[in-house]
Amino acid sequence: MRSAEPALALADFEAARERLVGIAQETPMERSRYLSGMHGADVFLKCENLQRTGAYKIRGAYNMLAKLPPEAREPGVVAASAGNHAQGVAFAATALGMPATIFMPVGVALPKLQATRDYGAAVELRGLDFQSALTAALEHVERTGATFVPPYDHRDVIEGQGTVGLEILDQVPDASTVVVPIGGGGLAAGVASAIRLRAAVEGREVRIVGVQAERAASYVPSLAAGEPTTIDALPTIADGIAVARPGALPFAIIRDTVDEVVTVTDDDIARAMIMLLERAKLVVEPSGAVATAAIMTGLVASDGPTVAVLSGGNIDPLFMERVISRGLAASQRYLKVRIALPDRPGQLAIIAQIVSDEQANVVEVLHSQHNAWTSISDVSIDISVTTRGPEHAERVLEALRRAGYEPQVL
Repeated sequence: MRSAEPALALADFEAARERLVGIAQETPMERSRYLSGMHGADVFLKCENLQRTGAYKIRGAYNMLAKLPPEAREPGVVAASAGNHAQGVAFAATALGMPATIFMPVGVALPKLQATRDYGAAVELRGLDFQSALTAALEHVERTGATFVPPYDHRDVIEGQGTVGLEILDQVPDASTVVVPIGGGGLAAGVASAIRLRAAVEGREVRIVGVQAERAASYVPSLAAGEPTTIDALPTIADGIAVARPGALPFAIIRDTVDEVVTVTDDDIARAMIMLLERAKLVVEPSGAVATAAIMTGLVASDGPTVAVLSGGNIDPLFMERVISRGLAASQRYLKVRIALPDRPGQLAIIAQIVSDEQANVVEVLHSQHNAWTSISDVSIDISVTTRGPEHAERVLEALRRAGYEPQVL
């Protein structure tokens, strides 16, 4: 931890919680029967996706802004973000009567852009990526004297995010494991610190597991190296936690308070999002579903009550449609196969009947006579079939094989 700053104390988190009264909601805690059966112990979902602005970010932003001295409020605040941080800062600044300017990349999703404006911030579009927006934001700070609000690497932000941890222990007093997403680390650092401090007063221990997207897991090599390390983050559906380098302060805290950091794939995340939609009736963005994904994939061991933090629910409906398709395919509930057929009438009807006999449903067919992989006397079809899961999908494939076809799963 930075030597210039005193260690965080339980009183800091409790004071932040008092500041947030009337601003941040105490979000619901829901027991998941489905996950509990899968996990072998009670699993609860901390629904920050139902927070005002759709994510936990409002907590840290408001806590930081509320602590600004009067002379720092007049020039206003500035942030760079393509998502939840932008909305949290915009809402917090408006609630405190302060001007806010948010710099966002040109290609930001329209719902996020409009929501940030609706919460009262002025939005400036700069560049095609986050780094360009960040550079513009810092230049704005130099010109105007506005206060820059970082998304995670600030003590006051971490204090605010840590109020999630206090609520968790109030709502599930016997929680033995808490699973939390990690991007830059502000949420995990705050939650882990608050829970450790509160549990110590109560004379018990709580295991903390952090979760990152596999394609952008900067904390894994950083913890191994003992210092923040920059990685080449790859594209991931969990773009909200795709951070190439941990924040300095969150890293120092997480290193000492988080027991383990695990990673999940994009397919794991998509499956978790579909489960949350179907079983819990909750809309959760990819970054917010990683804790659930870790539990579903068996990466979290616990013999007592386990809490998964659903950190946000802001997702573009068009992107949600793509994720649902990805999740159904990953769960083998959406099967796409290619089959070579003799080029004569009635073959497609035979295939459709085989699928129907197995009580699956064909939703799309693509027929082609121009494929190099088939013989000149054959044609190929790509069929998309909905099934009830892996076992049902395999039954459909086996039925096609018994009929003399060679289906290729795409």
